[in-house]
Amino acid sequence: MNTLLGHEQLNQQDLALSNQGHSVLRPSLGLIVVGFFIAGMLYATASVSIAQLIFPKQANGSVIELNGKIIGSSLVGQNFVSDQYFHGRPSAVSYSVDDMAGSNLAISNPDLQKQIKERTLDFAQYNQIAEQQVPLDMITASGSGIDPDISPESALLQVKRVAQQRHLSESQIKDLVQQQIQPAQFGLYGQARVNVLQLNLALDQLSSTT
Repeated sequence: MNTLLGHEQLNQQDLALSNQGHSVLRPSLGLIVVGFFIAGMLYATASVSIAQLIFPKQANGSVIELNGKIIGSSLVGQNFVSDQYFHGRPSAVSYSVDDMAGSNLAISNPDLQKQIKERTLDFAQYNQIAEQQVPLDMITASGSGIDPDISPESALLQVKRVAQQRHLSESQIKDLVQQQIQPAQFGLYGQARVNVLQLNLALDQLSSTT
């Protein structure tokens, strides 16, 4: 009798636990569905729509078009090698957005020291200046590897070379650089900079009209 009673009590406990599990499962599944709808669909749709309305250019990658063709982004550097163009910062990842990274080499690393020496010598020779004049941003890669900007100083030091290659006056090229200088954000954050792609596009336009 005690054994049967014990089994009956166990069956009642199992039934109670089963009912409790069902009562918890339903609201849990409902919470998952509601959370997915709000966070996965409603929020994403609202944020994308607001971004497209307020900042459409930035939301679409800040792409730059020329004659209806996308030629790059103002957020991604490119490897300009021709003497007729302004050169950007070095990149440890060949300006690949899929492999964004720095070199991760310490300043004491012999490989990095060799790279800096070679970049310093190349920039000085290309632009007919002393090695001591070469700016730091022209011999060191950025942390992302795709930095699209250089300092105004770095751009101005390339004016003479570009003017000679383009058969334009240095004052014309210098004025163009000055027009392309972007101040620090809100006058507080970051530093003045020059977007290399935008500068080179303006340079091509200047050459075509003179």
